[in-house]
Amino acid sequence: MKGEPMSAARITVWSEDDCRRVHEATLKVLAEIGIDVRYEPALEVFAAAGGRVDGFRVRLDAAAVDKALGSAPRTWTVRSRGRDEALELRNGNTYFGTGSDCLYYRDPDSGERRRVRNADIEEMAALCEKLPHLDFVMSMGLPEDAPLEIDDLSAVASMLAGTRKPLMVATRNGGVVKAVKDMCAAAGAPDSFMIYAMPAPPLMHDRDGLTKLKACAEHDVPVIWAPAPNAGSTGPRSIAGTVVVGNAEVLAGLVYHQQIKPGAPFVWGVGVGAMDMRTAVDAYTTPESPLGQAAQEDLCRWYGLPSFNYAAMSDSKTIDEQFALEYGLTAMSGGLGRGTLVHDVGYLESGLQSSCESIVFGNAAIGWAKAFMRDVPTDDEALALDEITEVGPGGNFLSRKYTRKHSRDFWYDDLFDHAVFDRWVAGGRHTMLDRVKARVAELRAERAFRLDPGVLTEIDRLMRVAGKERQA
Repeated sequence: MKGEPMSAARITVWSEDDCRRVHEATLKVLAEIGIDVRYEPALEVFAAAGGRVDGFRVRLDAAAVDKALGSAPRTWTVRSRGRDEALELRNGNTYFGTGSDCLYYRDPDSGERRRVRNADIEEMAALCEKLPHLDFVMSMGLPEDAPLEIDDLSAVASMLAGTRKPLMVATRNGGVVKAVKDMCAAAGAPDSFMIYAMPAPPLMHDRDGLTKLKACAEHDVPVIWAPAPNAGSTGPRSIAGTVVVGNAEVLAGLVYHQQIKPGAPFVWGVGVGAMDMRTAVDAYTTPESPLGQAAQEDLCRWYGLPSFNYAAMSDSKTIDEQFALEYGLTAMSGGLGRGTLVHDVGYLESGLQSSCESIVFGNAAIGWAKAFMRDVPTDDEALALDEITEVGPGGNFLSRKYTRKHSRDFWYDDLFDHAVFDRWVAGGRHTMLDRVKARVAELRAERAFRLDPGVLTEIDRLMRVAGKERQA
């Protein structure tokens, strides 16, 4: 969705005064407590940005934060490879995509839950290529059949083979960002990807995350710097307190990133976890997580930066009633939060499992959410007073030109059944899961595109070279 309209549904949790109070509390944390920087070369960068360095501890004052906020761009374009679509990263646009790093995959043929393989990543990317409500693609898995030294790049190669949509890539560190750019260039567009990076809660930055920030700044690659504090474990057991911890991590990362290259593209990450204290699982779908994320979106809009959020995922282990409820709730909460990049569509098992069925279901849930999020104008065409006057009391609008003209303005997806009972029975009594499985089989039957074999060979070469350099 592009260009957030004024007359559209949205979640608002925090007022401007609330956001100001959270920002001031964050500044206090950064100035008085600081963050630990566990990567020695970064200490010099923080010092140059005005940070007070004491061993591994870095403290930042408001001036350093304000300078970084002032230099970060408010908009950036991420292109596709051979498609017309592009992502205009700015506050007010909302795009949806899948997630990364799942260990397990639900095989669509056998139903077996097993480790993810490269072929699964390519197949899920190929599925996303055809799904209209998924705007960017992540790997949805860590391939067990890839050599360790190139497992992250191997996932990139599989995604490039499956889709032309923009990618969001979770490399292990910044050393291969240039290689990813070269691989995307070989596939058609060097500016068709983003890098996903995270600090280490609470209030720590490590080598892997900081080298990603540095490489992305140097190569003008948009970086999503996404915190993951968890209320009660790596954050205080309160939503606002956990947001303060995450905000301190993000703002410190922004200071470092902008010091390396002012004006480099930066996406402000949302992340509030709420551990289930009975199971010690970082549950994705307890109400407090999306509520905290919606509050963070208010804070991000207050800063004016592009943002990153979550939608359409479940803690369920399979596609069941819990799955369906949680997908609906999180598709709506994630969509109404109006983040710029909204990810993890298709997750099962608290982020441990992916599947073709859950991606297709998630696409449909996002389609419903997008329809709900649309503009509701009140211009003359929408108010339709002339139409109401002509039909008058006791008439009907069914055969009217106005109805035909606007029929396709209303949402429809044939995964959802709206027929009467007798027609449903006559059609075979198909459940939602039956329809999802049939849709998956239909989409898997034929690929939308395939990369030229020569391009695949070049991507493989670039990947192998980067792997050797990583081992050196």
